Amino acid sequence: MTLLYHLDAPSGAVAAHFGASAGADPWAGGHVAPGRFAPVVTAGREFVAGPRPSGEPTRRMIPRLWGVPPPPAAGDARQGVATVRNLDSPFWIGNLRNSEFRCLVPATAFVEWGKDRDAEGKRRRHRITLADQPLFAFAGVWKDSEVPSFALLTCLANAALRALGRETMPAILPADPRAWATWLGGGWDRARALIAPYASSLTRT
Repeated sequence: MTLLYHLDAPSGAVAAHFGASAGADPWAGGHVAPGRFAPVVTAGREFVAGPRPSGEPTRRMIPRLWGVPPPPAAGDARQGVATVRNLDSPFWIGNLRNSEFRCLVPATAFVEWGKDRDAEGKRRRHRITLADQPLFAFAGVWKDSEVPSFALLTCLANAALRALGRETMPAILPADPRAWATWLGGGWDRARALIAPYASSLTRT
């Protein structure tokens, strides 16, 4: 499970890349771990009720906490849910089917702990980038409760990550603005088709 990623670009450059307004987002670049705030791009209308306006929705980049508060039955409410592994889970399905709750989570790299170990016996950390996208987007979903938060969607690992000993990987959207638009505003049947392993040939480990 991915528990660390990097976004080594300032908010203005990230927003421009994804066709969003950066507003007052203070992001200057760095790494993100669960329990920390990071920029996400949304076309939803947080805290606004009523029918969705017609036309192309405005994209905004806003800071959200990585890790959604779990359902009451989960027990420890302090431990946020960082990833979505079951797309049909009752906890997630309502948000996933409603495109307003989907978001782009910008990144420049992510970190996975492999099966190999270093000289101290610790699992080796691998920084993973993409050959075709120096700046890319994870597929994300957001929820609002006490804290504005988000989670990353996962899928089966590609061959490159399986070679490191991973069974899953974060779902990375293609380097195509049409794919970003589908994730942010398309029907769930089309958006769900984007949740697939990224090409191993484009994955740099």
